[in-house]
Amino acid sequence: MNAMNFTEPEERVALRAAVAELGKKYGHEYYAKQARAGLKTEELWAEAGRLGYLGVNLPEEYGGGGAGIADLAAVLEELAAAGCPLLLMVVSPAICGTVISRFGTDEQKKRWLPGIADGSRRMVFAITEPDAGSNSHKITTTAKRDGGDWVLSGRKVYISGVDEADAVLVVGRTEDAKTGKLKPALFIVPTDAPGFEYKQIEMDLIAPEKQFGLFLDDVHLPADALVGEEDAAIAQLFAGLNPERIMGASFSLGIARYALGKAVAYANERKVWGAPIGTHQGLAHPLAEIKIELELAKLMTQKAASLYDSGDDFGAGESANMAKYAAAEVAIRAVDQAVQTHGGNGLASEYGLGTLVAAVRLGRIAPVSREMVLNFVGQHSLGLPRSY
Repeated sequence: MNAMNFTEPEERVALRAAVAELGKKYGHEYYAKQARAGLKTEELWAEAGRLGYLGVNLPEEYGGGGAGIADLAAVLEELAAAGCPLLLMVVSPAICGTVISRFGTDEQKKRWLPGIADGSRRMVFAITEPDAGSNSHKITTTAKRDGGDWVLSGRKVYISGVDEADAVLVVGRTEDAKTGKLKPALFIVPTDAPGFEYKQIEMDLIAPEKQFGLFLDDVHLPADALVGEEDAAIAQLFAGLNPERIMGASFSLGIARYALGKAVAYANERKVWGAPIGTHQGLAHPLAEIKIELELAKLMTQKAASLYDSGDDFGAGESANMAKYAAAEVAIRAVDQAVQTHGGNGLASEYGLGTLVAAVRLGRIAPVSREMVLNFVGQHSLGLPRSY
């Protein structure tokens, strides 16, 4: 993004337009139909992969577009704005693709990145545990040496899309040989590995992507399952979490745009007492406020992506957290106001809003809770004492 005039590069503008057309081809009706039937959005995912949209952020030498997270975020935002928010874009190309691109071995890059880029292979991300949600320092999934190999044991919870994945990028811990303390480490675990099991968690969400609990019972992994350096995993982990927050913000922004568009169209068309209901400030002003909040959140998301793509991981961390917070809040408000604008029709299936009520609420919880974002800003942006 140009810092002087805040316009996106022509290439990204063109990318947005092309992705928007793809999104319209499928639309929310397709997305909701697949979700209600317990099916995946395979057709959309495959076409987005063939067109190069899923791997736009990955290196060209491995089949990607050679661009940055800003372009991948634009893809997700446009698909979500068309009513097709693809959650696995947050984890497969954004988190896993980024971590492997930056820290993986040549062999790991050759094995995984081309498939992630064209959508033929998917990798999901596992960090949350039953007793370690926001406090990732309490992770107990542990990897122990077995000769030159690894043995991984532990549990994970609320892991998206495991049933669609070829592998899971698991955040575990290893023992420091000098101090005996546990330190984080990242491992690629194939979903067909012996000892790896998963069970679906029943959720009151209407979405194609399902949530799972993972059970790792002495999963034997080769030495090259470790991503990056054993002693630098904390930096590697956060290199993936910043894109996760940026993509989470784009997910919310797209849904907010979709909901606002539906509300505005209905407010212009629906007439009561001889005039469109959008004539009345009781409806017009909330929609105008949402537009303002949406644009502000979008600017912060673009700033975070720009900082990340420039290599400023710490600066991107602050902006990515703020962007995720702002986008989640405006998405919740946009969907709620869209439902209110439609009245009873807002919860009728044909109007395409009811399925999003719970979906946007998730943005306040994941990938990082609203409260933890506020803790981060209080401590790191304002210099207040740490509260946890």
